[in-house]
Amino acid sequence: MLYRAFSQRRIRVSAVGLGTWQFGGEWGQDYRQSEVDAVVDACRETGITVIDTAECYGDGVSERLVGAAVAPDRERWFLATKFGHRYRGLGERDQLWSAEAVKRQLESSLRNLGTDYVDLYQFHSGDDEHFDNDELWEMLAREVERGRIRQIGVSLTSRHAVRDSQAPRAASVGAEGVQVVYNRLDRSAEETVFPFCLRDGLGVLARVPLASGFLSGKYAPGVTFPEGDYRRGLGREKLDALAVESAKIREAEVPPGVPMAAWAVAWCLKNEAVACVIPGARNPDQLRANAAAISLLDSRHPLDLPAE
Repeated sequence: MLYRAFSQRRIRVSAVGLGTWQFGGEWGQDYRQSEVDAVVDACRETGITVIDTAECYGDGVSERLVGAAVAPDRERWFLATKFGHRYRGLGERDQLWSAEAVKRQLESSLRNLGTDYVDLYQFHSGDDEHFDNDELWEMLAREVERGRIRQIGVSLTSRHAVRDSQAPRAASVGAEGVQVVYNRLDRSAEETVFPFCLRDGLGVLARVPLASGFLSGKYAPGVTFPEGDYRRGLGREKLDALAVESAKIREAEVPPGVPMAAWAVAWCLKNEAVACVIPGARNPDQLRANAAAISLLDSRHPLDLPAE
């Protein structure tokens, strides 16, 4: 595994992490603890230390599964979770943004994760009206002083107008990290988010690096997904467009014999702003395939740290 510096504090994180939305049950599969344990064991095996979850991935389900899996060696992990929503069902969320509501969410997340601190606590895809709340950020700053939060982050929404409004202001509310959609099919963060992250020394987590699985090369036009899989909501036209564009990229850019998923993760890691890429993994084999992206990197990155 390769390790990089995260934020101005230069916290050591693995360049490949694990996203855990799937563990909440919205990818068409309900997970048992043993299945999550196996994925987390593969993280240990490959050197991954970053795990990203959220309060609304199955009403705390993902947090609880992750918390139990990392309990034996909590100190080795960089655990990131989020606030602002409450799960009500597949694709449905309540919005909970007041300082008091978020403080209760923090306490719930700490219980779910079985820990007394979160390494990165992230504003979760909220609108500007929620972002522009001094009371919220003041409360979070006090929690940093208490030690229950190590760093504050902003997980930017995929809606570009809101995302682009918040990225330049993330540091001003005390954030030290930013999470954003970034992949070969969506490069817009390069112009509207990353320049501010570099300016302000923010650690960047790149999410959806496989473009919802399409940059794995597995899906052709006409693909269907099972009930309960969030991708069904993208619509036929969008799904087919993703499949067509991914096939073009595979033909033109992916070297022969190189797995497309590993190539797509490595592609993200080459950007100078990106500290860690957080693809999801349904099982240990997918996790190992994601981690193998490290072998495709052939030049030094500004955030790379020496091997210990």
